[in-house]
Formats: sequence, structure tokens, C-alpha cells
Amino acid sequence: MSILDLVSFIAGLCLLVAGAEFLVRGASRIAAIAGISPLVIGLTVVAFGTSSPETAVSVFSSLNNQPDLSIGNVVGSNIFNVLLILGVSATIVPLGVSAQLIRFDLPVMIGTSLLLMAFAQDGNISRMEGVVFLYGILAYTAILIYRSKKESRAVKEEYEKEFAYRNGRSSWAWVKNGVFVVGGLALLVFGSSLLVDGATIAARALGISELVIGLTIVAAGTSLPELATSVIASIRGERDIAVGNIVGSNIFNILAVLGLSSVAVSGGVPVSGAVLGVDIPVMTAVAAVCLPVFYTGREISRWEGGLFLGYYIAYTAYLVLSSANHAGLPGFVFAINSVALPLTALLLIFSLIPHLRRRA
Repeated sequence: MSILDLVSFIAGLCLLVAGAEFLVRGASRIAAIAGISPLVIGLTVVAFGTSSPETAVSVFSSLNNQPDLSIGNVVGSNIFNVLLILGVSATIVPLGVSAQLIRFDLPVMIGTSLLLMAFAQDGNISRMEGVVFLYGILAYTAILIYRSKKESRAVKEEYEKEFAYRNGRSSWAWVKNGVFVVGGLALLVFGSSLLVDGATIAARALGISELVIGLTIVAAGTSLPELATSVIASIRGERDIAVGNIVGSNIFNILAVLGLSSVAVSGGVPVSGAVLGVDIPVMTAVAAVCLPVFYTGREISRWEGGLFLGYYIAYTAYLVLSSANHAGLPGFVFAINSVALPLTALLLIFSLIPHLRRRA
């Protein structure tokens, strides 16, 4: 891998992040000028806009006949979002979780993960299944907008503080923010091309699969907007935004990003045995474990954030050992399955019992 290839990869990543920032800024301000509430903007435009790099990279990869990058980017981003971003955010300050998110959005995230697992069982996500995903994101967005009218005043004030736009509704404001949207989309398209080409060259140069590159480097790079949004929100004490951004983005990644990717090509998106056997189950398990973590005290505590970070390190270590066919891989897998996972399950059960007793 030459210096020029590395520069191209980094440039693509920077363009993706910049494009997402311009797109979110322009689209959210246009929505505000049009009279849409800050809460709806935060729940839809911003949460979905931070997933625009995943959309650009996965759709471009599908069109470029690189399915491992396409699905690896989505699955890896969802794992990265929960384990690393929520882990980092919660270690900074414990994150409060709203009752609505536990009752509605979290079950939707778990349900979409299970649906992806079901659709992938035949080794392919077809065009028709992609259409089902797209109808799902339309329904989810409509329900979000409807439910936002019933959200608590405290949550509405938090989103108003962050996403309200008060610079008027002049013609210049429409034009300026329209330029942000168009420019952001252009940067996303160009950046995704550079990033996918760079990732392919990196995989060949390092002797590892495109899937591993997609699950790690590309997934982490395209999740940078979510990382910035959630970490900054947690520092500011905007805890509903920090958690809601991640859950909303994960739902969008499956329903919209994979939906568009599978509809974009006639044969859909092929799913390799490695993704079906390891990575999608890990993503689904990560989504499911959020339920007891979020339920206990309706917050993600610092020790739970540390637990998330530890498991992300373990998952990345597994990918590295597996790609290298390292002799220590069987022992590592045995330690995770026989020691780490059972201890974690017991820890979560014991932390959940007092809360269940209080509810009873």
C-alpha cells in the first residue's frame, strides 16, 4: 500500500465526515425554517444524517460489487456505535435513558437486528427484502413524529437547546442551507468512492479480507459523526440525545442503509458465512444486552460503559486473530465463551434483580 493510497483513504474519510456535517447542518436548519420542532429534527434529521457516511459507503460498495464492504460497514458500525461510542460516553458521565426509548426505540433496534438475521439466513438480502426494510424505516419515522407530540417537556427542552435555529426564514437562509445540503451530498459521494477504493487496496496490501476492513476501519470511520454527536452531548449533559442518536442510527443503518444497498443492485446483497455465523449474531446480542443495561436505573452507568468498551476490544481482537489464523484463537474464543460471557450474564442478572423487586 503506497503513501498515495493511504492519503486517498484518509482523504475519503475526511470528506465523508465533512459531508455528513454539512448535510446535517443544512438539512436540520431547513427543517427548522420550515417549522418542524427541534425534537423531531433531532430524532430524525440529525440521527439519520449522522448515518449518511454508512449510506454512501454501503450503497457505493454494492454498486461496485463489493458486498463484504457493504454489509460489513453496517454490521460493524452498529457494533461500534453501542460498544465503543456508548461505552466512551458513559465512562465520561452516566447516561440517562428515557422511558420512551426503553419501551419503543430499543425494542425496534432489537427487532430490526433479528429481522436482518432472518433475512440473511439464505446467504443473501434480496431486493424484496430491501423494500421491506425501506417500508420499515418510513413507518418508524412516521411513528417517531407522532410520538414526539407526547414527549416530556424536559426532553423537548433538551432538544430545543441543541437543535433550535433562530436565524430567521429569509431567502438567503434557504439558499445557504440548501448549498450545505447539496455540498454535503457531493462530499459524501466523492468521499465514499475514495474510501472504498482505499479500503480495497488496504485489504489486499495487508493480506486481510475486505470484510474485516469493513467491520473495523471503515465501520469506525463512517461512525465518526455518531461518535462526535454522542460524546459532545454527554459532556453537555444532553443524555437523551447521546443515547437516542445511537439507537436511531442503528435502526437507520439496517432499515435504510441495507435497504438502499440491496435495492440498488438486481441480485441484492450477498451475505458471507463469516458474517452470518459471527458478526450478525454479535450485533444482535449487543442490541439485546442493551435492554437489561438500559432498564437498570434507566441509565448506563460508568461500569456498564467500561463493560461495553472491554467487549469492543475483545471483538476487535477476535477479528484480528481470526484474519491472521493465529494459533491463540481457539483459546481466546474459549475464554470469552466459558468465562467472560457467563460472568457478564451473572453480573447483569444480579444488577437487574433489585430493580425488578422494586417494580414488583
